[in-house]
Amino acid sequence: MLSAVRFYDDTSTEMHEIDDVRANRLLAPEFHAAQAMRSQVAPEETFGVGHVLAQGFDEVVLGHWLSPPLPNPSPTRGEGLVVLLAWSVCRGEHVARVLATLRGCAHRVVRSGCRRAACGDYPGDRFGRARRWACGEPWPLSLIHGGAMQRAWYGSASRTAKAAAPGGRAELPLFLVAAWLYCPATRLQGTVTMTTKKLFLASSSEFCEERKEFELFIGRKNKELHARGVFIEVVLWEDFLDAMSKTRLQDEYNQAIRECDLFVMLFGSKVGRYTDEEFETALGQFKAIGKPLIFTYFNAAETSIRSIDLADLTSLRTFEEKLKALGHYQTVYKNIDELKYKFNQQLDKLVERGVIKLGLQQGEAGAADVRPALQSAALSRASSAELRKAYLDWVSLRANELPLFASDSGKPVQLSSVYTALLTEARDVGDVNSLDPDAARLLRAAAGSNHALAGAGSGGDANRQSALEALDQERCLVLMGGPGSGKTTFLNFVALCMAGEMLGRAPDLEILCAPIPPEPDARPDPDPDPDNAEKESKPQAWSHQALLPVRVVLRDFAAALPPPGSCMTADALWNFIVSQLPEHLKPYAEDLHAELLGKGGLILLDGLDEVPDALRRREQVKQAVQEFAGMRRACRFLVTTRTYAYQRQDWKLNAFAERELLPFTRGQIERFIATWYAHMAHDLFRLTEADAQARAEVLKRATRREELAELAGRPLLLTLMARLQTKSGGSLPENREALYAQSVDMLLDEWEGLKLRRDQATGATIVEEPSLSEWLNASRENIRRELDKLAYHAHLDQPTLIGTADIRQADLIAALLAAGKERADTRPLRLEEYLRDRAGLLTSHGEGLYQFPHRSFQEYLAACHLVRFDYPDSLSRLGRSDPNRWREVLLLAAARSRATPSSIWELVDELCAKDPAPADDGPEPDSEAQWGALLAGQVLFETGLAAADPGLQERHERKRRRVRDWQLCVLRSTVLPARERVLAGDLLARLGETRQHLLDVDEMRFSLVPGGAFWMGEAGDDGALLHRLAGLGRDYWIAQTPVSVAQFRQFVTESGYQKHSAESLQNVENRPVTEVSWYDAQAFCRWLTERWQNQLPAGWSVALPSEAEWEKAARGGEQLPVRLQMTTVAQGFALVASELCENPFPQRAYPWGEDFATDHANAEVDVGSTSAAGCFQLGRSPYDCEDMAGNVWEWTRSLWGSDIFKPEFGYPYDPDDGKREALDAGNDVMRVVRGGSWGFPRDVARCACRFRVGPGNRFDGIGFRVVLRSSPVE
Repeated sequence: MLSAVRFYDDTSTEMHEIDDVRANRLLAPEFHAAQAMRSQVAPEETFGVGHVLAQGFDEVVLGHWLSPPLPNPSPTRGEGLVVLLAWSVCRGEHVARVLATLRGCAHRVVRSGCRRAACGDYPGDRFGRARRWACGEPWPLSLIHGGAMQRAWYGSASRTAKAAAPGGRAELPLFLVAAWLYCPATRLQGTVTMTTKKLFLASSSEFCEERKEFELFIGRKNKELHARGVFIEVVLWEDFLDAMSKTRLQDEYNQAIRECDLFVMLFGSKVGRYTDEEFETALGQFKAIGKPLIFTYFNAAETSIRSIDLADLTSLRTFEEKLKALGHYQTVYKNIDELKYKFNQQLDKLVERGVIKLGLQQGEAGAADVRPALQSAALSRASSAELRKAYLDWVSLRANELPLFASDSGKPVQLSSVYTALLTEARDVGDVNSLDPDAARLLRAAAGSNHALAGAGSGGDANRQSALEALDQERCLVLMGGPGSGKTTFLNFVALCMAGEMLGRAPDLEILCAPIPPEPDARPDPDPDPDNAEKESKPQAWSHQALLPVRVVLRDFAAALPPPGSCMTADALWNFIVSQLPEHLKPYAEDLHAELLGKGGLILLDGLDEVPDALRRREQVKQAVQEFAGMRRACRFLVTTRTYAYQRQDWKLNAFAERELLPFTRGQIERFIATWYAHMAHDLFRLTEADAQARAEVLKRATRREELAELAGRPLLLTLMARLQTKSGGSLPENREALYAQSVDMLLDEWEGLKLRRDQATGATIVEEPSLSEWLNASRENIRRELDKLAYHAHLDQPTLIGTADIRQADLIAALLAAGKERADTRPLRLEEYLRDRAGLLTSHGEGLYQFPHRSFQEYLAACHLVRFDYPDSLSRLGRSDPNRWREVLLLAAARSRATPSSIWELVDELCAKDPAPADDGPEPDSEAQWGALLAGQVLFETGLAAADPGLQERHERKRRRVRDWQLCVLRSTVLPARERVLAGDLLARLGETRQHLLDVDEMRFSLVPGGAFWMGEAGDDGALLHRLAGLGRDYWIAQTPVSVAQFRQFVTESGYQKHSAESLQNVENRPVTEVSWYDAQAFCRWLTERWQNQLPAGWSVALPSEAEWEKAARGGEQLPVRLQMTTVAQGFALVASELCENPFPQRAYPWGEDFATDHANAEVDVGSTSAAGCFQLGRSPYDCEDMAGNVWEWTRSLWGSDIFKPEFGYPYDPDDGKREALDAGNDVMRVVRGGSWGFPRDVARCACRFRVGPGNRFDGIGFRVVLRSSPVE
C-alpha cells in the first residue's frame, strides 16, 4: 500500500509532497494532472505503473524534467524526460524478495518501451533531490537487458536510509526502481482539463478503519479515472483543524457538505447526532440545487450483544424510519470489500450516465503526435491485452462445456444454460469459544425469538449458506461433496462467470450471484410477509469484483510431479499452470503471474480426492498448494474434494475453511427442471413452449416420488433424469439401478451411434460417420458386453479407490475389435481416428487414455459384468474382502437382479452364511464376516426385501432374521469404522429393531445414581468453576439412553400432542429424537408421569435432569457402586444395597475417562448425523449411560439466564436456591443443554461443558433424556 506520492517539477527544482499530513492519500489534482500529462507520452502501462503500484512500495515519485536528473542519460538536445520512481523500505529478512520484485518491475517497464530501467538502493534523505540518485556498483543485468533499453543498473543494499523511512522508521534498507522515456520537449506542452468532484464521507467515529480503507479505495479509483480527466477529492472531518474558530467546527463540516457533489454516509449500530445533522445538511442542499447525490450504506455485520445500547438502537430505528419516509432505502454491506465493490458500481454508473463528466485534454500537438514515437510500446500493449482476452476465452470454453450431455445436433450442453446455485453446510471443528459456524448456529438457537440477539433477518439455519457466499467469505475454502454433487460444476461456473465479467459478456457476476431458488410452499400463505419475499429474492453475496480465474485439475498436477522425496514449493504448481497453457497463450504467463501477485485472482483446484495416495503424491500436492496459497495472499483459493476422502487429519489443508455441498432442495430441483426446459428443450427436441412446460411439470411430480426424491437431490442424477424424461417424453425409472441402465443406454447411443450433422443450406441431415456397431460389423449387445468387461477389469486394477480409472486406448481398441467380425477396414489406427472425437459413455482423457464420465457408471458396468459371470460367488467374495472398492458394484448388481428375488437371497446367503455368536461368547467376529453381514443388510434394503413379509418363504425369512441379528452385532463391535456401525444401526431399524427399550416407553431402562458428593465443573473454567458438590444427597434414576424417535412417536400418537415439529418424527426409529424444544420435552415428561402414576413410588415424577444430575450421571460420584442397578418401570424401583468403591477419575473430562477418543462418541467422526444407541459402546458413563458425550445435546431443566455470554446462575451450584430450576421461567430465559452433538467438536462433549439454548428452539442436534426423582417437579 502506498504511503506517499510526490510530484517533481523541474521548473522549481523542488520535490513537492502531495500530502504531508496524510501520507496515505492519493488525492492531489497536481498528481493526477501530471499523470494525465504523462499519458500523452504513453499510456500508464508504458511504465508498468499498474504493476509497480500493486507491489506495496512505500513511496512513488512521478514527474517530468527538461534536463536529465539521473546519471548518464545523455539525452539529445531538446528532449524531455518522463520518469517514474518507486521505492520501498523493508527489513533485512525481506531484502531478497524486494530485490526480486524490483528486478521484475524493471524488466516489465523496459519491455513496455522505456529507454532505460534501473533498480537498486538509494541512500538519500527523504529523496531530497532526484539528482542525487546513487545505484551502487553498476553492472549489466541480463534479466532486464534487451529490447529498446540502453542501460540498466542494479545496486546492492549496502547502505541504509534513515530519514527516508516513512513514519520515522530508521536503519532500514531502501530499494528503488526507476524507468524513463525520452521524447521531444514540444510534445510535453499539452495541458489537461481535469474535472474534480468532491465527496464528503460521513459517519460516526466507530467507522475509523472503514473510513481509512474507503479513502484508499477512492485513491485507487482515481488512478483509473485520471486518464479520463476525472478526479474525486474526498472531504473528511479528520482533515479540519481542531483550533478554536468563530463558528462551530460542525458548521465548517456542514459548509463543506454544501460544496460537495457526492455525500456518502456509513452507519451501523447507531446514527450519531452529528452524523444525522450532516445527513440533514446534505438532504437540504440536494433539495435546493440537486446536489450532493446521497448514498447511505448500512453495516450489517453482527455486533457483540453486550455492546447493544438502547439509545443507539433508538437512533438507528429513527433514522431508518426517516429514510423509509423519504422513499430511500440504504444499501447493506457486510464488510469493507463489499462496501467498496458496491460504491465502485455506483461510480461507474455515474460516469456512464454522464453525471460525472469526463475532463478534456487539449494541446498544440495532442496525444496523436506521440504515437509514432511509441509505436513499439503500443504494439506490446495491444499484444498483452489480446493475450489476456484470449486467455479468458480459453477459460470460458473449457469451463462451459458439459461433454457428458450432447444435443441431437452434436453440440454439447452449455453449463451456463442449466446451472443451478448450490447450498453448503459448515463442517468446521474447533474451539466453541472461537464461535465457529457450528457454535454460532447454537448461539442463534440460544437467542430464541430475541432478534436483537439472534441477528434479525438471518432466516433459517445460519449454518447453511450458498457455495458462492462461502467462497466470498473464505479466502481459502475446501468444498466437499459426494460423487455427482456438483463440486466441479460449481468450480467451472465460477470460472465461467468471472471470465465473462472480465470480457463484458454473459454469464457474468450478475448471473453468478442470482438468488438461491426459494422453497415451494404446498400451503399458500393467506397473509404473505413481504419481508420474507424480499429475503428469498436477495442475490447471493459476492464482494470481490471479478477475479482472474485459474483452473487446475489436481490429478493432472500430481501426475506431473517429480519423484517422491523432492522438495515441493509453490513454483511446482506455478510451473504446472504455465505448462497447461496452449502454445499461443504461453507468452501470457508473465502477465498472468504479475496480475496474480498484484491484483490477485481466483485459483480453482479441482479434485483433491483424485490425487493418488501412492508414492506420497498427496503429501506433495498438499505441500505445494499450501505454499502457493501462503505466498499469494492477494488470491482466493477454492479446492474441491469428495467428503470421505478429506477426513484424515494429516490430509487436511492448513488454514482452509471447510464446507460440504448439500443435496438439492425441492426449490433447487424445481428450478433446475424449469431452467432445463426453458433453455434446452426447444433446442434439443424442438418442443413448443406448452409442451416444454407440460413435461417440466411431469418431471417435477416424478421427482417428488419417494423412490426418486433422494436421487433427484444429486445434480448429476437429476440431469440424467431430465435428459431421459425429455427424450422419452414418458415416465422415469423408479430406482437407481434402472436409472443407470437407461442412462447408460442413452450415452452408449451417443457414443457409438451415427454421427450426423445438419446441412445449413438445405436443412437436410447428413451422415458423417456410420455407427460403431455398423463400422465394426458387431452387434450392439456384443459391444456392450465388451464394455462391461472392460469396466470390470478397469475397476479391479485401479490403483486408487477414487475417481474413474484410466483405460488405455490399446485396451479399448482391442475390446472393440473383439466385439466385431473381421473386416478389412477395422485396423487399430482407423478405429483410433474414429473414436477420437466421440463423446458419451467413454471420453478421451489425455493422450491415449479414456474414462467413463463418472465413477458410478464404471461401477454400474462392472456390476453388469459380474451379474453375467460367476454370480453370486465372485461378487460376494469381492464384497467381503475389499468392501470399499466393491460395495457400490455389489449393490447395483443386486438391484439389477431385482426381477428374480431368489438370486438376491442367494447373494445374501453367500454374504452372510452363519448366525452371529451370542453376545459375550468368545472374541468379536472378524472384519470380513462383519462386512459381509453389513453388505447383506444393504442388499435387502436396496432391493426392497428388508421389511418382514408374511408371504416370504420360511427359509428366506430365516436369512432375513440372521442378517438383522448381525446388524446388532456390528453396531456393538468396534471392528468396523463408526460410519459403518451407524449404518448397521439404521439397517437394524429397517429390518426390525429388537431392542424394545428403544421402541416402547414402558420398556425404557433406568440406571440408579446413588446420593453422595461429586465434583462439578472444570478447573480453569470461570463459567463452570470446579467444586465439590455434596447437595445431591438423594438417589435418583436416569434413563440409559436419550428418548428415541419411536418413543416420542408413541407419545405424540397416544397423547394427541400437536405442538411438535414434523421433522422430529422423520428420522430412523431407533435414533434419538431431535428437532424438539424444551417445551416438547416437558410435555413428554408430564405425559409419562401421568402414564406411570400407579407404578412410580409416591411423590416421584418423570422430569428432565437438572444439570447437576446430568453431570453426576456422566462423571460419577466420588464413590461408585461395585454393582450397577438397572430397572424398568415394570420391574419397579426398589433399591438394592451395593458396596461402594472409589471413583478412579472423579474429575474426568469425558464419561469414559480423561482423554478424548474418536471411537467412544459420535463427535468429530465422519458420520454426519445422529446415531442409534449402542454404536459407541466404549463411551458409556460410570453408571452405564450411553451417548452422554456427542450424538445429541440434551435439555436440562436448569436455567441459564437471558444473557448469552454470562450465565445468571453460576457456580458454585446450589440445588436448593429455589430459582435455578424454576420451570415457569419465561421464553426469554435460556435453558442449559449438555453433552455436545454429532456436529460439534470434542470440547463441548466434556462432562462439565455448559451451553444454552432458548426453550422454544428446535434443531437437528438437540434431544433429551429423562430422570425419575423423588422431589416433585411441577
